[in-house]
Amino acid sequence: MSAAAFASAPSPERLPDTHAIPELLARYGKLTRRAMLAYLPDGEPEPYLYGLLGDYPKRGGKMMRASLCLASARVFGAELEDAVSSAVAIELLHNSFLIHDDIQDESDERRGRPTLHKVHGIGLALNAGESLSLLSVRPLRDNAARLGTRLSLRIFEETERMAWESAEGQALELGWRHENRMDIDEEAYLLMVLKKTCWLATIHPCRIGALIGGRDTLELDAFIRFGFFLGAAFQIQDDVLNLTAGEAYGKELNGDLLEGKRTLMTCHVHAHGGDAGRARLARLFAQPRSERSASEIQWLRGAMDELGSIEHARAVARGLAGAALREFEIVFGDRPDSADKEFIHGLVRWVLEREA
Repeated sequence: MSAAAFASAPSPERLPDTHAIPELLARYGKLTRRAMLAYLPDGEPEPYLYGLLGDYPKRGGKMMRASLCLASARVFGAELEDAVSSAVAIELLHNSFLIHDDIQDESDERRGRPTLHKVHGIGLALNAGESLSLLSVRPLRDNAARLGTRLSLRIFEETERMAWESAEGQALELGWRHENRMDIDEEAYLLMVLKKTCWLATIHPCRIGALIGGRDTLELDAFIRFGFFLGAAFQIQDDVLNLTAGEAYGKELNGDLLEGKRTLMTCHVHAHGGDAGRARLARLFAQPRSERSASEIQWLRGAMDELGSIEHARAVARGLAGAALREFEIVFGDRPDSADKEFIHGLVRWVLEREA
């Protein structure tokens, strides 16, 4: 389905309450972070490897992925301790991907501080990112002691699938930029988001939680639609925040434009900006980041305001949120009421209202 279909869909009449979101994010985030830090090794070369591994994990972050994994496991009957190792693996892999993303995007800031490669250079940052990826295997291995070999292998298989989906999504985004593809429509954008963002951010945590809670008796494909709608709304809001956020935002404002990322807003400008606008946009994105002038970035940002590109993206995100609420009832609706179920329900509104 195209983004236009979501933009024209009626917004959900009543979005769920979000009052429980900060408390549970903090509680589950603290639990996961404490367990994650225990996996970070000490040793030499400390200034070149082991000191770098904990940099991004110690900076904080929303901990949405780990919390969604833990909450989903609880909703389907698991103890928290059953899912902590899997939540740690998700966070380690997420931080690994962030390091690589920042290098590939030439980003300057992450979580309010200079990116790892800006501080330590590309080589050391790249090696640290690869090492975090390797480290994420350890908690998956440790699942066997609590969950048994068969269920632990299923979790590993799910993790492998998620990693390949994410790699394919990243390849799409990087390939479009490498070839300066300007014919990316909104449907192609949503496919890229499904793979790059949704599998790691929302689909995989829900599937792993359900796998653990249901002891591999539940139909996991039902979580793909819910995770896609929720994750795509999250990503579009992330793209919007990159252009509109205030002081709480932890990355450079307009960084996506400097990096030449294809977002729903750039797709909208290309589709509605006329021949001259399309040509100017292609010339801008054909330049290396270092040569993209502030005046050209300001032009593109102004074109988005003039054409209503940001409001269009927000409308699509609201439509996706409405679709996520419908899918929530399918996959979670028959579960007993609980704080964890309320948390997952409330995430649908939270992804639209967050400011960082």
